[in-house]
Amino acid sequence: MPRELTTCTFCGVGCGIYLETQGGRIQGAHPSASHPSNRGRLCLRGWHVHEVASSPHRLRRPMLREGDSWRETTWQEAFAYLKRRLGEIVERHGPDAIGFFNAPRCSNEESYLLQKLARAVIGTNNVDHGTGVYVNNGIRALRETLGAPAATACIEDISLAEAVLVDGIDLAVQTPTIGGWVIRSRLKGTKLIVVDARRHRVAEQADYFLQLKPGTDVLLYGAMAKILVDRGLVNKAFLRARCRNYEAFLRQIEDYDLLTVADACGVDPDLLEKAALALGRSSRTVALYGTGSETRDPNSVRALVNLLLLGGHIGREGAGILPLAEHNNLQGVCDMGMMPDFLPGYAPVEEPSARRRFEKAWRVSLPAKKGVSAREFFNSAGSGRFRAAWLCRYDPAVTATFCDAAAALQDLDLVVVQHLFMTRSAEHAHVILPLTAFGEEEVTFTSTDRRIQIARRVIEPQGEAMPAWRQLTEVGKLFGADWHYGSAAEVMEEIRSLAPFYSGASYENLGGGYGRQWPCTVERPLGTPRLFAEEEPSQRFRLTAIPFPRIPEDPGPEYPTRLIFGQSLYYWHQNPLILNSEILRREYRVLLLDYPEGFVDLSREDAARIGVRDGGKIRLVSPTDAVETVARVTDEVRPGTVYVPFFLKSVEQALWRREQFDLGNLSKPVYVRVEKA
Repeated sequence: MPRELTTCTFCGVGCGIYLETQGGRIQGAHPSASHPSNRGRLCLRGWHVHEVASSPHRLRRPMLREGDSWRETTWQEAFAYLKRRLGEIVERHGPDAIGFFNAPRCSNEESYLLQKLARAVIGTNNVDHGTGVYVNNGIRALRETLGAPAATACIEDISLAEAVLVDGIDLAVQTPTIGGWVIRSRLKGTKLIVVDARRHRVAEQADYFLQLKPGTDVLLYGAMAKILVDRGLVNKAFLRARCRNYEAFLRQIEDYDLLTVADACGVDPDLLEKAALALGRSSRTVALYGTGSETRDPNSVRALVNLLLLGGHIGREGAGILPLAEHNNLQGVCDMGMMPDFLPGYAPVEEPSARRRFEKAWRVSLPAKKGVSAREFFNSAGSGRFRAAWLCRYDPAVTATFCDAAAALQDLDLVVVQHLFMTRSAEHAHVILPLTAFGEEEVTFTSTDRRIQIARRVIEPQGEAMPAWRQLTEVGKLFGADWHYGSAAEVMEEIRSLAPFYSGASYENLGGGYGRQWPCTVERPLGTPRLFAEEEPSQRFRLTAIPFPRIPEDPGPEYPTRLIFGQSLYYWHQNPLILNSEILRREYRVLLLDYPEGFVDLSREDAARIGVRDGGKIRLVSPTDAVETVARVTDEVRPGTVYVPFFLKSVEQALWRREQFDLGNLSKPVYVRVEKA
């Protein structure tokens, strides 16, 4: 059977895979032995990524709502309907009554055109990638401290490091291929340090596992930094040459007493000190962290960056920082300007000179006011503020946990959905536009280590499915835009002209080797494996002087348990791509065979205290309400902590009142009482 090298599009690792085709269908997938991201290995999702395209549940034709039912229609009628309804809403309510949102699964080309449609055609900066509803992805903190909103290292650096720090991500489940890199590096002698509230499989392999209490991560990193300073384990030459704000940082770090912090974090002070010394004695350290808001707040990322700067671990082989996301193109959608305050290439929308460059290229006047985020938009149910939403590959009714997105969609006059399947959000749509699947279109994605790669077209689209970038082009033309993109490669040519660090990323260039890591410029066409490797960087890094955080008070007797909402560890079973692969659906629903109504994680000690067994009913009681659920009794969580997977919306909605409580996370837990039901 013919084989074609392409890029897996399930998560942010960006593995190289070969697709086998026969009879117009993809029959199998195999790993590339030489691709730098996976070196001949694939996770379960990669082995079965191709099954999605042949799902019998694919949407095949455009559909329009008629009352409570759907009618299949032509593309011409669907586009004409969109033109009329969007035009009416803009005329009656203004362009800012519309929001444009996509998932970080969207390609670079469709992300670029979606934000361009919003800004240059409709006239609003209300654009955001869907993770804005439930994730603080750490991009802004990296931009603020390092000057680059991205990973500074490449995946291969994990194997070259002397120490690897893994913070707040279950690699074995969330990004398994990178988990393999870490374990193999550990077996070669690399020191492995894991910081997490959960004991997961990679944590079991760690030399130093710091299972901290939720709400104490910034304290822990501050204490580690103070140990490095006190022991003289800092790279003074690097700090003098490449960093600023060191004196202010030193004054602030004096407050972080080891014994006080260890007690607050719930970790052994000797173990904390040994982990810090392992970092300090390493000449090459890579830090990997999970990007979810359930894991951290921005100060957590700043404190982690401080540790790397103290050791001079930026801009060197075998060193750097890697923010990790399960979404395959979180980096790319940010690069393409799918944010309410940044144009493509991170040009601020409120900066006149930045806008002028795009206005000249697009030949329109652009809105100068920052748009609303996806979180703000979907928290507006009942306000009447917004009238329409455009959703590209995005299902907020399922994934936007910390708001009632379904209620917000129900309030709108127009919901446009571009997707492969009839999702829960699509049930509220007025028009549904079917998309091409993996293997049916040729577009680019940018993986977690800034690697821009082409996903190849190897089969013809099924039914009347159309690439999203082409759909957006047709809608733009109906509004009078001079858009004549004949291929995704032509869209990339425009991206190259407006995002300087993509200027060398033509399809011709990306087709050689395994893509290119940005900055990929005309001057540097082979890309940049490591950021800031030059001897004299144009800007200095910023150490952040973080005031000593308030130590979380011990929970009172009425609400003694810290509650945190989960990493996406248990989310995959709801992903529409998983649901439309027979093998993946079976594998990712295994836990729900034992807990069909869902579950929360409870430690064995806490379960014994209240007299409940695994699978038993419990009540979670907050100051505002109570909810009944099922306990999954496990050693993965520490005593005094209950861990709620994202998909248990009933728990979130019962215990949370947004005007009173924030999201419970590793940085800011909330307190509940756990009772046997």
